[in-house]
Amino acid sequence: MRLLFIGDVVGRTGRHAVVQRLPELRERWRLDFVVVNGENAAGGFGITEAICEDFLSAGADCITLGNHAFDQREALVFIERQHRLIRPANYPAGTPGRGANLIEARNGARVLVTNIMGRVFMDPLDDPFATVDRELEACPLGMACDAIVIDIHAETTSEKYAMGHFADGRASLVVGTHTHAPTADAQILPGGTAYQSDAGMTGDYNSVIGMNKAEPLQRFTRRIPTGRFEPADGPATLCGVAVEIGGDGLATMVQPVRLGGRLREETPRDWE
Repeated sequence: MRLLFIGDVVGRTGRHAVVQRLPELRERWRLDFVVVNGENAAGGFGITEAICEDFLSAGADCITLGNHAFDQREALVFIERQHRLIRPANYPAGTPGRGANLIEARNGARVLVTNIMGRVFMDPLDDPFATVDRELEACPLGMACDAIVIDIHAETTSEKYAMGHFADGRASLVVGTHTHAPTADAQILPGGTAYQSDAGMTGDYNSVIGMNKAEPLQRFTRRIPTGRFEPADGPATLCGVAVEIGGDGLATMVQPVRLGGRLREETPRDWE
């Protein structure tokens, strides 16, 4: 089974990269399942129903979110009817939407996708480890599903690594999002789970984590905000992680993906 995870889509240029490139990548790489993190897709903050549908129409099977999940207020409503849009599972009880769902891949495989928020330097949500443990026990790999993807939306690499080892052997992929910089640590953990600390963003890297440079620089150097953060609109780099999954649901290959924009290109060598 071939799976592609696409990192945080930021603004119009990131959306364009996904919509333009994903249909061709699905066919060229014979992808069975695609996950897109879309929590920064609407002007850098949240996601709208129209954007969600654009991603699904382009070939995404599932869209994950994060701390900006409900910045666009309409998401509180449409997330209830869109079962392929996944918000963090450790939000409080009663939060609209779902934190995990079992979705059928193109090859007929059953893929559990769950989104989880870290707590270090972030909102003090429910315990992410206990939440993931509950989801994995409810839908165990190789029994109730054929593959499991965990998107850990967190600030620190230590918390992401801890989640990787916590789920090792019980998930197909644990991948970090939120920090918007692709890490160089893609690996298969000892128990067979693919891992990368951050998939990187899909956006303009001539920026400050996807935002036009002027306002962040003003705030860092002068400590005075002068306006809103606005997404940079130069050519985007599509960043993500490519994973090959065996019949036991564990990873046999993991490799970073970088296409277009400013970063050096990298593609899964065995898929070309």
